[in-house]
This record gives sequence, structure tokens and C-alpha cells, in this order.
Amino acid sequence: MKDLDFDADKALAKEFLANFADANGGAKYMEILQEVSNRKIRAIQVDLVDLYNYKDSNEEFFRRVTENTRRYVSIFSAAIDELLPEPTEAFPDDDHDILMTQRAEDVTDNPDVSDPHQQIPSEIKRFYEVYFKASSKERPSTIREVKASHIGQLVRISGIVTRCSDVKPLMAVAVYTCEDCGHEIYQEVTSRVFMPLFKCPSSRCRLNGKSGNPILQLRASKFLKFQEAKMQELTEHVPKGHIPRSMTVHLRGELTRKVAPGDVVEFSGIFLPIPYTGFKALRAGLVADTYLEATAVTHFKKKYEEYEFQKDEEEQIARLAEDGDIYNKLSRSLAPEIYGHEDIKKALLLLLVGAPHRQLKDGMKIRGDVHICLMGDPGVAKSQLLKHIINVAPRGVYTTGKGSSGVGLTAAVMRDQVTNEMVLEGGALVLADMGICAIDEFDKMDESDRTAIHEVMEQQTVSIAKAGITTSLNARTAVLAAANPAWGRYDLRRTPAENINLPPALLSRFDLLWLILDRADMDSDLELAKHVLHVHQTKESPALGFDPLEPNILRAYISTARRLSPYVPAELEEYIATAYSSIRQEEAKSNTPHSYTTVRTLLSILRISAALARLRFSETVAQSDVDEALRLMQMSKISLYADDRQKAGLDAISDTYSIIRDEAARSNKTHVSYANALNWISRKGYSEAQLKECLEEYAALNVWQIDPNTFDIRFI
Repeated sequence: MKDLDFDADKALAKEFLANFADANGGAKYMEILQEVSNRKIRAIQVDLVDLYNYKDSNEEFFRRVTENTRRYVSIFSAAIDELLPEPTEAFPDDDHDILMTQRAEDVTDNPDVSDPHQQIPSEIKRFYEVYFKASSKERPSTIREVKASHIGQLVRISGIVTRCSDVKPLMAVAVYTCEDCGHEIYQEVTSRVFMPLFKCPSSRCRLNGKSGNPILQLRASKFLKFQEAKMQELTEHVPKGHIPRSMTVHLRGELTRKVAPGDVVEFSGIFLPIPYTGFKALRAGLVADTYLEATAVTHFKKKYEEYEFQKDEEEQIARLAEDGDIYNKLSRSLAPEIYGHEDIKKALLLLLVGAPHRQLKDGMKIRGDVHICLMGDPGVAKSQLLKHIINVAPRGVYTTGKGSSGVGLTAAVMRDQVTNEMVLEGGALVLADMGICAIDEFDKMDESDRTAIHEVMEQQTVSIAKAGITTSLNARTAVLAAANPAWGRYDLRRTPAENINLPPALLSRFDLLWLILDRADMDSDLELAKHVLHVHQTKESPALGFDPLEPNILRAYISTARRLSPYVPAELEEYIATAYSSIRQEEAKSNTPHSYTTVRTLLSILRISAALARLRFSETVAQSDVDEALRLMQMSKISLYADDRQKAGLDAISDTYSIIRDEAARSNKTHVSYANALNWISRKGYSEAQLKECLEEYAALNVWQIDPNTFDIRFI
């Protein structure tokens, strides 16, 4: 292997930074360096795609940069030191500038600086940081795929952030002043631990035969922001039967505070070993740990507030906003592979959009998040809907009832491995702050664990008083729960309250409680079976009459809608108040009420109406929004009203007659064959004996005539 010439590589780096032109022909990196010189920015991100595409670049240099990245960060930094232009804008001097001016004068006064400890290190002069961003042509690696052969190389790893430490100062250059000779001594710190100097290395102390007394000057030293994060591999990357692996990530400088627990991110970074220190070293022996020195962070799903539109997305959203049928299009684009459930999808769309939070002058808060509970028979695609919503939402956490304890949902007090102090670790509801928390198998949760959700759903905080920590954490999350009725399936002989089997205190907190009953109906079952078979064969949903919107367009549209804060105009107040009081009256008259109506229901109507106004990009709530909110509340119990009709005195004979009459009217026939009639009623679950009884009874009433041989029906 030929010797590496780092000076030649520095010249190559300098040429690349000076001459690289972006798509518009501008000198991309020289513009960034000018911004750095004017103290506008501190981070210089060198994209390796640019280095690869650079006209004069050779592949060997590109390979060396990716395989020995730590060294090339310092080479590029040295090249930037020489290239950095003069500032074009005035800026006030800070402490760092004044110190540097003083040091430069000291160096000119004292030319004998043969000692390396007395030379000013280039690191302390720099007020910028250089980061490499890995090429995004190949797919990112998983934590399992990063092996020993990648040590020292630049890698891209995707995963979910599970823990983040606080941002602490990390020493980069330690500066000492000798008490005896007054010299300033510099010591570069490259690892997490360092040995302070106890002897002064200056020539004056050596001549005098003294060891000197170096004192660490914290004010003159250079510190970097430092944060440690724990990253875990995504569930889809874990092989069967294994548990997810995790990796430590070190973030420095401008990369700190970029990630939070629960974020799905992609890190570019240098994979490095780190020896254990302190007592751990005694236990570990020769074993070392590995970590990722992060150089770039990319978020897979941006928060709604941080969403940056791509070039054509704004035009698409403007076009969609003008479309009159946007409400239906957006809702049908949610999980198009799942058949039916149109109104449920509309409700889930409103859950994603939400209503604005209201904060009153005295500090009282009224939540804007919409909570929905899907309660239904097994096999009505509740869990699939939950999973899909979590994929669409920029921040979503999915948990199941049995697998979650009360602490797992709210917050746990744990001992930190690094500092050995008691720290709080946020649970699922805290991780889903400003997002959606989907809880499956809600009915199987222990009662003590379920009470943890009460506070989150209305006050939107998690209060804790454990192990000497008394605090309140934010949990501004929309809860989407899925549950089965009390006996696994909905039992029509029992009242709705017995079937739902959730305490009224919890039920009243849900804005919408959907009851989804799985009924035998031949027509809809045929359609459903055809739909499922089509999805199985083609791996896509049948034609909807329009192209379903991609999740990223949905996110972009919702993030635009969430910027609006609609209000209820004065003329609608009477209308909403009357609607609410009539719902209360109906419930008071009913023997077995289907829902539990409280003042929270009124707030739910306001929230859903505001979410509908947001979807129209309107600043005011219209009467149509209130009507649609009331309709959704009515539709959430629609599957029960069919039973009420049967219970209300429509016996099997009358129902059979009404089926035959409706079908005959639809096809404009006065003559109906017995085979057709039998086909119609068997679809609705009635028997041939009931049909014959119906024919005889209504023939006696002279409603129709029956052919004595074929039993065909002729209406009179």
C-alpha cells in the first residue's frame, strides 16, 4: 500500500470546496463559508453526494473520505481555515474573539514556541464545525448490519430514538496558566476522559528547574455541546425470535437537541470503538464498547409545525383545497385496502387534524385533541386502522392493553446508568406528545392501569410523585383506542351499557365511541369478500374513482390545515345549544341509553366542527360543519338502531313483507317469483317457513295473490 499524502488530499479538499457548483451554478460551499465568516451559522455540512459528483473528483479520494472519516474531518477543517473569506458584515466581538486577539499578540511577543503545548491549537481558533453527510444512494443500514469492518467508516443507520441525555458541555481544548512563569498552556482533549497537566512544559520553568503549577482556566478553554442518545432498531428490521438491538449515539455541537425520544430518524456518522473507563474498565477487561459519532440527522416524519414543503406539494395542496369533495377524498385515502368504514375513516381523519387548543387568560386550558374509541366485534379491521393511522401521523406510538402497565403508559422513575441518579423516563403517552397514541385491546387493560389515562385525556398532563420526584409532564396526545365488547362479541340481548363495559368517567372523555357490529348481510358480505380477494391478488385496493393520496401528501395537507384556528360565530351559538339539549332530552326519555352525554359532548361537537372547518381551510365554523359533527355522533351508533327497529315491534313476518315489497318496488315489478322472494329474505337471515307464513298472512289481508302451484306473488 502506497503512503498516504495528506497534504495532497488537503489540496483536493480545498479545490472541491472552492470550485463545487450547485444546480444553479452558484459556488455552494463558498456561500456557506461566507455565512460562517459572518457568524450567521456554525455548521458546515459537506454532502458526500456532491464530492462523488464533483467533476474533478477521483474515486480513490472519495473512498478514503468514507473509510477514514475522522481524519478527513480535520483535513477538511484545515482546508477551510485557509479558504475562509473575510467577513462582509460587522458583528460584535464576543469573549472568544477578544481572547484570540490577546493570544495572537502574545505569540508575536514570544516567538520561541517550539513546545507543542504552547502553540495555539487550530481547534481553539475555529468557531465552526464540519460534518459529513453520507451518500443517500443506497438504503440505510440497520444496527445489525454495522459490523467490525465498518469501524472508522462513515455509515448511515436508521432507527428509533429511545433515550436522550441532557445537553452538557464537553471539553475540546483545555487551557492552563502556569502560576510560576505565567505561560498559557494548551492541551487538546480527544476522548471522554483526560489526564490534567501537573507540570509546566515551558522553557522558563525547565531552565529554573521548577515543575510549575498549571491551573485550569475554564473561561479560556473551549467546550462543545454534547448529548448522548440511545437508538433502537425498528421493529420491521428485527429478525424473528430476536429482541431489538440498540446503539449509543454521540451528538456534538449544532447536532444537539435535534432528536427527541420517539423520533424515527436516520443518522450519518462514524462508527467507533470506545474503551470503558473507571470501575467498568475493571469489570470489562479487554472488551470495548462501540458508539456512533453522529455527523448528520434526518427525520423520517417531520412534526406538523416543522413540515417543509417539497417543490410541487404546495401547488398540489392548493389544487386539493379548491376541490369540493376533499373531505371524502382525504378520508377514503386512509387505508384504502380496508373495505367500507367510510364514516369511521372520516372520524379518524378529524382525529389527525384536531381542533385548536384554547388557553384562557387565567391559565385554564381546553383541549383540542379529538379522542376516539372503536368498539366492535372481532375481525372488523380495528387494529389495521390503528396501525395505518400511526403510519400516517408524524408522531405516533402503538401499544396494546395487556402489554402495557400504568407506568409504561405514563412515566417511570429509573436510575440513570451514566450519572447513577434517579431520572424520569417517559412512557407511551409522553412519547406521543403532540401526536397520537393508539391503544389496542383497551378492554383487556387492568383497571388500575386504565385510570392512568383519565388525567391524560382531559388535563393532557401526567402528574408524578415518586422517589422524591414531584412533577408534571406534558402529554398533549390524541388517544385512539380499540376494544372488544364485554363478552368478546356484542350481545344484542343485553343493554349497550352492559356490552361496552367501560366506566362512564372514561366513556365521557371520548369524543366519539364507534360501535361496529359484524352482521350477516349477503349483499355487503359479497362485496367485502370480492374486495378482500382483489387486494390479495393484486396487492392494491380496487379503483376508488380517483387516485388515493400518498401519506406524505396527506401529512402536508393536514400540516397546512393545522395552522388555522377556526372560531364559532355568534349566530351558531343558539343552534348548537338547541342540538345539545335535544340530545340530552332523548337520552333522558330512553330506557337503555346508547351513550353517556355530558357537557363534554358539547365540547366534542365544537371540536369536531372546528376540525371540519380546518379541513376546508376556513377561519369560521359553518352550520354544515356542526351538522356533520352531529351526523358523525349519530352514525357512531348506527349499527345499534337496526336492532331497535326489530325490537320496536317489527316482527319477522312484517320484516319479511317489507323486504319483498321494497325489492319489488325497486325493480318496478308487480309479479315476483317465489325463488326471487326466497333469495331476498334468505340474504337477511330469514327462513323459508317464515316466508310461507308471511305469504299466507298477507294473502288473507288481500295485499297480494299467491299462485297455488308455484307460490309466485302478484301484488294487488
